[in-house]
Amino acid sequence: MTRTLVIDAHPDSGSLCAALAERYAAGACSAGAQVELLALRDLHFDLDLRRGLRAEQPLEPDLLRAQASLVAADHVVVVAPVWWGSVPAVLKGFLDRTLERGWAYRYRDNGLPQGLLAGRSARVVMTTDSPGWWLRGLMGDSAVRQLRRSTLRFCGLKPVHATRLGPVHGSSAEQRESWLEQLADLGRTDARRAPRADKLMPVVRVPAPDLAA
Repeated sequence: MTRTLVIDAHPDSGSLCAALAERYAAGACSAGAQVELLALRDLHFDLDLRRGLRAEQPLEPDLLRAQASLVAADHVVVVAPVWWGSVPAVLKGFLDRTLERGWAYRYRDNGLPQGLLAGRSARVVMTTDSPGWWLRGLMGDSAVRQLRRSTLRFCGLKPVHATRLGPVHGSSAEQRESWLEQLADLGRTDARRAPRADKLMPVVRVPAPDLAA
């Protein structure tokens, strides 16, 4: 059974991205995957690395649980919009805080990086208001490149497939429903791929128990 982690990285629960994440999760479930849907807007954590990488910044319980979900996953899906050629602040902050050096990646003695989440596959789903030819040809596909190459593959996940949907602005209800069906199909297809047996397993820290007020 494939264990799939779907990360909804839109701040708005009523967004198209939220609906796409839910439809992908439903498709994967229907194909037998064990699915966790993680909406970043529901997590409580500091978005900022207050001192960069110069000092340790303890992770909040929600981020410790997110790390445990990443370790358990065979396949990770990130659903997010393209904003200003990048991703929403909640996703950037989540990645900055959760993918810690020494946990998600490290540097070898020769200076080259090693991804410590190897053995997992991933998919990036990006919505955009701009035409695909504009994003790829003139803007360099910056958001997809950032997530696919500079983040997920850097941390060892591969292959990392990319799905681009748009333009959302001005799209019809029929077009949006078509995208939702496409995500359900992708969820079913990805769930049928056999999980790899060579996953690296970073240490999972147990979050402190939630105390009643």
